[in-house]
Amino acid sequence: MSQQVILTTSSHLEGYRVTDHIDIVSSECVFGMNVLKDMFAGFRDFFGGRNKSSQNALRDARVACLDELRAEAAQMGANAVIGIDLDYSEISGGGKSMLFLVATGTAVKVTKA
Repeated sequence: MSQQVILTTSSHLEGYRVTDHIDIVSSECVFGMNVLKDMFAGFRDFFGGRNKSSQNALRDARVACLDELRAEAAQMGANAVIGIDLDYSEISGGGKSMLFLVATGTAVKVTKA
């Protein structure tokens, strides 16, 4: 059911009409970054180039967070989330590095226009 929830960063959906604004919805995801990945990322930063492992971690975090946002919205009775904002942060210290991602938006009910 939650896979049917439409997600958009826009304030509206082309071809749909918002019939009910339900509430603000959010999901938070924290991912630990592997120490070896961090070490190789440092080498990559030094020598230049793209870091595939970091890119994959960012992609995995985004997908997981948006899936949770869909589920949260569906649980509220929404069939769409508009105005989505993704905020990424890194938390590090004590030899550990964590990726923190928050997705927020407005859970709404929409119908075809």
